Formats: sequence, C-alpha cells, structure tokens
Amino acid sequence: MSDLATIFSEDGLLAHTIPGYRARTQQLQMAQAIADTIAHHGVLVAEAGTGTGKTFAYLVPALLMGGKVILSTGTKTLQDQLFNRDIPTVRAALKTPVTVALLKGRANYICHYHLERTLQSDRLSFASRDETKYLGLIERYANTSRHGDKSGLSKVPENAAIWQHVTSTRDNCLGSECPNYKQCFVMEARKRALSADIVVVNHHLFFADVILRDEGLSELLPACNTVIFDEAHQLPEVASLFFGESVSTSRLLELARDTEAEALLNAKDFVPLPEAVAAMEKATRDLRLTIAGENSRLPSTTVMQNPDFKDTLTILQEKLTQLVSLLENQAVRSQGLESCWRRATAILASIKRWCEQIEDEGYVRWVETFSHALQLNATPLSIAEIFNKQLNASPRAWIFTSATLAVKNDFSHYNQAMGLATAQSISWSSPFDFSQQALLYVPTHLPNPNDRSYTECMVKAALPVLRASHGRAFFLCTSLRAMQQVYELLQATFEQERLDFPLLLQGQGSRTTMLERFRELGNAILIGSQSFWEGVDVRGETLSLVIIDKLPFASPDDPVLSARIEKINKEGRNAFMEYQLPRAIINLKQGAGRLIRDENDRGVLMICDPRLITQSYGKRIWQSLPPMKRTRNLADVENFFAGNKQQCLNNAIHTERHSH
Repeated sequence: MSDLATIFSEDGLLAHTIPGYRARTQQLQMAQAIADTIAHHGVLVAEAGTGTGKTFAYLVPALLMGGKVILSTGTKTLQDQLFNRDIPTVRAALKTPVTVALLKGRANYICHYHLERTLQSDRLSFASRDETKYLGLIERYANTSRHGDKSGLSKVPENAAIWQHVTSTRDNCLGSECPNYKQCFVMEARKRALSADIVVVNHHLFFADVILRDEGLSELLPACNTVIFDEAHQLPEVASLFFGESVSTSRLLELARDTEAEALLNAKDFVPLPEAVAAMEKATRDLRLTIAGENSRLPSTTVMQNPDFKDTLTILQEKLTQLVSLLENQAVRSQGLESCWRRATAILASIKRWCEQIEDEGYVRWVETFSHALQLNATPLSIAEIFNKQLNASPRAWIFTSATLAVKNDFSHYNQAMGLATAQSISWSSPFDFSQQALLYVPTHLPNPNDRSYTECMVKAALPVLRASHGRAFFLCTSLRAMQQVYELLQATFEQERLDFPLLLQGQGSRTTMLERFRELGNAILIGSQSFWEGVDVRGETLSLVIIDKLPFASPDDPVLSARIEKINKEGRNAFMEYQLPRAIINLKQGAGRLIRDENDRGVLMICDPRLITQSYGKRIWQSLPPMKRTRNLADVENFFAGNKQQCLNNAIHTERHSH
C-alpha cells in the first residue's frame, strides 16, 4: 500500500488530525502493519499509546483494502463516535465509496410488538407519571424514526424503566412469527449490516452473537475479511462472560411479566396460568432474599451451604416446572404464549445445569448479587482454547488494538489469555513528552493498604496536592466503599478548612453529565471508581491531577479469580507474576492514561500505594507506565504546579504578542 505514506505525510489527507512528526510516523507504521495483516489474513496485537491516532491508523487500511470489515468497540459511546464522526472523516478524506452500518444489540431498538402490547395494557401499572409521558414520546418516535434506535430519543433517559416494556430481548422476541416482523427495526439494522462494507458493533454484541447466534452477526462473520477490536484489553473479561452460562432472577421476572401480559390478552379464561406465574415470581424474589447484601460474588460451594438458598432454589425449580407444563398446554393459543413456553423451558434447563454440574475443572460456578437481582454463573477458567477455534474457523485477518495490552512491552499475558499464540505483537509508545508534561508522585510514610487507617492517611497525604493543583483532579478508587469514604473525608475536611473545590461523586448523574459538569466547573474534584478509569477524555488544565488510591489488584475473594489462581499454581506456575500482576498493571495504565490526553497537557499522577516502592514487583509496575519524572517529595509537586502556572502565563503572553 504505497499510498499510505502519502496519506499520513505532513501534507497528506489526514495530516490535520495528528500534529507532530513522531505521531504521524507511528500512525503510518501502525497503518502499514494493519494493511499487511489484512493482506495476509494474519493476527496482529497492537498497543498504541495515547496520542498515536490508532483510530485512523486502522480505519485507513480498513477502508482502502476492500472486503467486508467488522469493527468492534468497547462501548456504545465509542461505537457512535466511530459511526458518526471518525469513519465519515476518513471516508471523505480518502474519497472511498464504502458503505457503513451501525449494529447494536436488540435492547437498543424499539420493538413495535412490545410497544403495541404496552399501549394496550393498563398504563396505571407504570411506576410514575413520567413513565406514562415517556411512553407517549416513544410511540411518536417509533412512528417517525427510520432506525428506531433509542439513542435518537434524548428526551427519554437511557435508564428509564419504560424501555424494558417497549424493546425486545433474545428471550421474548417472536422472530419471523411476529405480526410486526416486516417493520422490525432490529431486522432493518441487520439488513443494512449485511449489505455494508464496514459494520460497527461492540464487544458484547460480537460475543453474544458468536456464542448465541442471536444478533445477526452469525451471517456477517462468514462473509467478512477482517475483524478489528478496538479497546481490546476488555476482551478477556467480555469473552469469559459469553463463553460461560448465566441465568438471573431478572430474566425470570421478565418471563413472569411477559407471561402475565400474554395470559391477559390470549388466555383470560385459563385461571391456573396467572396463579402459576405468581407462585414462580414469589419463589424468584424469595431466592434473592436468601443472600444478604449486594454487589457480592460468592462461590457455589459457599452458597450451597446456605440451607435457605438451597431450599428456595429447589422450590423455584418446582414452580418453574409447573409453569412450563401449563404454558405447553396453552402455547397453541398465541405466538406470545408459545414464546413464553420456550423461554421457561430454556431457563429451567439452565438452572438444572447449574445445580447438577459436577465440579468441572474447566469451569467455576458462582453467584453474583445486585441490589434487586441475583445471578447464577458458570464461567470458563480459560477462554484461550475456545476463542482460538474462532480464529481458525476460516481465513480472515484479526486485529486487536488498545492503549493498554502489554506489560513492559511484553504481550505474553494478553496473548495467552486470548489464545493468540501465533499473533504478531507490536507496541508504539505515546508520542507525548511525558518527561516534560507529567510527574509521578508516590507519597512517603503511608501505611500498607490493608491497614484500617489507610484511607484516612491517604486522603491526608492527598490534601496538600489538591491544594497545589487547585482542585482540577480525578480521585480514582479501586472500590465503591473506598470511593464513598474518600468523598466523606474530603467533604468534612473542606467544610472545616473552608476549601471551595466542588466535589463530584460517581453516581450523582450519568458519566456524560458528570464529565460535562467537571469541565464547566474548572476546579472540581471528581471521585470515581471503575466507570472513570477508562474511556474518559478530559483535555486541558481542567484535569491536572489524577490520584489513584491503591494498585488495582482484583480481590482474591472473587470466585473466578480465586479458581484461576488455584489452577495456575497447581500447574506449578506463579499465578501472581503471570496473572494477577499483569492484570493490575494493565488496569493501572488505563487509570494513569486519563492524565495526559494531548501534547499541551501537563499534570501529576499521584499513586498513593506504598507497595509501588516497598515491593520488588513495584519496579515492574512503574516501568510499564509512560516515562514520566518520579518523586517522593511534596515540594517537587508544588513546584511543578507553580511552574505550570508560570508556563500558562508565558503561553498567554506569547499568544498576546502574536495577535498584535
């Protein structure tokens, strides 16, 4: 591809998007590596640091090489950005007549059948007047929209309860038997995807389809020449989710709701059915109540020792079996009732498999609790072999890219996890000048993170840094509990010392709303957990400090992690060095990556955890971070921020002179 050099040159078609010679050079190298991979149906794992411009580096060869491309991203937000902004920019610059389609999971599209059924039902059953108002807006939108994507109706919040009444799930979709099949927004989206050259999906959709053959990709994948995964560091977690099996109480309650609605419409005279639904629904809610607390993950061996859980699970299976029998009897009366019968049968089979599964060495069984739900899970200990079968199914190119895939340029952890033994692996570091733009600060005299006083001591150590930075900070925590503690401690201290930096806490609004507020305020401190560790881009002075409370090691109490550690150690290997440490480093690189987002950013990364210095593995961690200057001296941090202010003043004077 000789034109690549021209496209990415100083005067090239995309030069305005990536300033700086080094960045353009890296972008060209990455684009050439991707073009070669596509040409030879190879496998490439490419780490590209912030500022490399990896999006255009993969889009240019993807658009120029021809053939069908599936482009999978980490989030729906990035999906929309690629479809609405990045791909149109590259397509216009290259003047290539490629067709592009956006494909999301079915829960993102209004379902005519479920909308009509909801409109026919008693509107007073909705939780609030707002939900009834939203239903009217959705009805009007469904009648005028071409695509039926709920993201196009901003007046109805994305998390509004009404959406679950007007969209379909894999379970309750009637497919080709649906009376509204010809107008179906999901089917229209799939048709557009089948005929397009480039199809933009997200990882959850990709794996849901590969495993469940559900979302329209099963027809796309055989026809495609190239699969590109952006934000590929998320894949091991997402793939584990789909290569396993899960069944939740939410799914059972949805079944109860849909069966009740279908019974009212099509089997009013059959009294035993609503009674059986009510009995199954009660057993489902009772099962959730057998485990106290929320956001916990417990191994099956622990929960099965709980007699309440075990007995209630048995009762639930009995009630579900009765419901299956009654639904089978009534299934001929409507497509909806037949669908409910098939769903109930499938869910019952899943629960039985979970209960009867002999401890298979390849899987771990566990239970997860949420505020109102409980989920039974069976997760594979390794996805490498399963995913490798997908790679070898037919000749095509596979490209995996992210800013965080390697540990000190070593890709073995990622490649082993994904079964990419034969992949070519290349890393391009960020073109930013981290030695001038950033400072890594690890405070002295902090206790170990398992000390009861740790959070309090850590917040005390952070206070002078927050003063020096005049707020303008992300305070990233490794747990929701620590996040809440940090917020309360800072709130109390700010009141006492009359500091007026606004405090924003994750959960006070959507991530987008909170980021907008953070940018508007200019001197805020945003305290967050996992939601703000990645996929967040705040440029300029507004974000000048990132504080990380602890090294992000996953909790060893997690049943999946615990089982994986045990398996690796049993094989005579070192689970900490091979698995836990690389995972923590990749997560830390994501959090640290929030700080420097362009060539003009300057800031301090404060990692509070003393293990970065005291433990032998600490060196491996900081050597995997961008090459910033390091200090343990608070005065260096204060001088850095004082210098930053002077630098801004110099920049302002320079700009003023040039404008006259």
